[in-house]
Amino acid sequence: MSYKRYLGCHSKLSKEDQKFYDLKNKAAEYYMSNGVPEKIEGVLNEMFFQKPHDIYGYLANYFSRYSCTPVISNITGSEVYDGRGLAAVQANVYCVIRNEKKMVCSAVMGGPFDDLSEGIADSGGTVYNSDHQQQLSVTTALKWIREHLSPMLHGFNPTDQTNLDKLLSGFLLARYLEDKKSCEKVEGVEEKSETVSEALPQAPPPTVPTKDKKGSEKGKKAQSTEKLFPPAEPPVPRLPGAIAVGVVSLAVAKTAAQLIGAPLYRHITSIRVQQAPNKIHMPTPMITILSCGKTSLGKLNLLDEVILLPTSSQRVRQVIGMGLELQSEMRRIVNGSACKAGPVGISEAGSLQIGFERPEQALDLVTEACTNLKLPLGSDLRLAVNCAAHCLMDYSRGKYEVMSGCHKYPDELVDLYEGLINKYPSVTALIDPFRKEDVEQWQKLTSLIGQSCCLIADAASNPCPCWIDAKPLPPGVTRTFIRHHSDMTISDLIQGLTDRSETILAADSAETGDTSVVDLAVGLGVSFLKLGGLRGGERMDKYNRLMAIEEELEQEGILGARENKLLQSDPSETLTAVIL
Repeated sequence: MSYKRYLGCHSKLSKEDQKFYDLKNKAAEYYMSNGVPEKIEGVLNEMFFQKPHDIYGYLANYFSRYSCTPVISNITGSEVYDGRGLAAVQANVYCVIRNEKKMVCSAVMGGPFDDLSEGIADSGGTVYNSDHQQQLSVTTALKWIREHLSPMLHGFNPTDQTNLDKLLSGFLLARYLEDKKSCEKVEGVEEKSETVSEALPQAPPPTVPTKDKKGSEKGKKAQSTEKLFPPAEPPVPRLPGAIAVGVVSLAVAKTAAQLIGAPLYRHITSIRVQQAPNKIHMPTPMITILSCGKTSLGKLNLLDEVILLPTSSQRVRQVIGMGLELQSEMRRIVNGSACKAGPVGISEAGSLQIGFERPEQALDLVTEACTNLKLPLGSDLRLAVNCAAHCLMDYSRGKYEVMSGCHKYPDELVDLYEGLINKYPSVTALIDPFRKEDVEQWQKLTSLIGQSCCLIADAASNPCPCWIDAKPLPPGVTRTFIRHHSDMTISDLIQGLTDRSETILAADSAETGDTSVVDLAVGLGVSFLKLGGLRGGERMDKYNRLMAIEEELEQEGILGARENKLLQSDPSETLTAVIL
């Protein structure tokens, strides 16, 4: 635009007019350089012929295609509570979207390994009880999010999950090394006092008497045949505050999925594989139907969970309906006069909790209920038993308290398991039948029942942070549980499953309203998903989400057939079960 052409060659401009037309000229150049006139002309022409009912909605959708990629503005953290009333962390991700700051998504995560150990150790070896550790971890995590992670991720593209997780892992490793260095200084000061304590007389470790040919236990005098009882390994070092890394990584993944307009499981699948698969396979749900562990009111401690293992041909809705019917039938049988059982309740895992005196009573109840309902137990329907043996050890005796007042040596427990598997062939998996330290008994049990029953390690799987080398699994273990730990990013989880041919995913006992575990299970392509029992709002939300995904995939025609190969795979191949 020219002033002379607009006002004439002999016209004079005032300073105000010249300033106005200079500004107008700059505006025209700005809009033209960004192609605004062409885009406006194009959308007006399109809209005239289409004549949409919502004119401004049409314009908004049209121009949103040309908006800048949303970036993270900041991340906030807040303390919330899980289903048990324990402290948890909620991470909220804010992004700049079309020049406006908006809270896009959030994620919730509980404390680290609160259901796997009696205590947690930091890198310096200090052991905290789970409640203290959980509160300490939450408080530290909120500080890390506020002071470090939010500034570090400012302006970052939330869809770039891989590089974002590298930053988080690098931050966590730096914190671990810093914490370890400070602990080493403290250890140097305390070295003298430790030397004095080591010089004092120490109590000998407990011994496990062997049996003679007649089955009688030999006394302490027969030192040549006594075996030293393996002491418990020290707790795995955990870094207080590491929960910040896991929850932020999950929250960013959920944010990216919402920004691109895709379900979380689709986004996880796109991160895991470069090309979208033609079929998406649903995991087989493992449903806890009965609990007779230490928290039950009966004498029996051994059967912490009796888990339903359906076949791959059954849909999720069918499996859930089967589990509900089975629990109702078991309750009806127990309330009858023919069954002698203790008080009936609901366990923390959401299953039926009944007090029994012997493990045979619990398995007989399940068998009878399946018979009454004409469920094919042993063929299309099988059972897994979570023994949780690490919670039953009486270290003063060197025995497992399988029932109140009834203690058994590890070798005696091998005989007990062999008898149960032979009597109940429908039990095709044992979870944590021993402590991880009882290596010899793991090997013995495998040689006895390994062809008909697989051994799965949960607490015995030696879970370690990503910066510590994993310890070997107990012998005979063919499956392990892996949780989405507080110090594990989404990329860490994907990488840990890359070379696994079959996986199982399960939820932590720290139930929250976040159903992301289900989307993660589907997106990761795991074969099994363990969510617990069929009671509790947070837990049923996850089952409902699992059904919704299956129905969605079926409607789109991309639902793949499941392959239940819990016992069909090569026993020498160590596979992984994922627990979130």
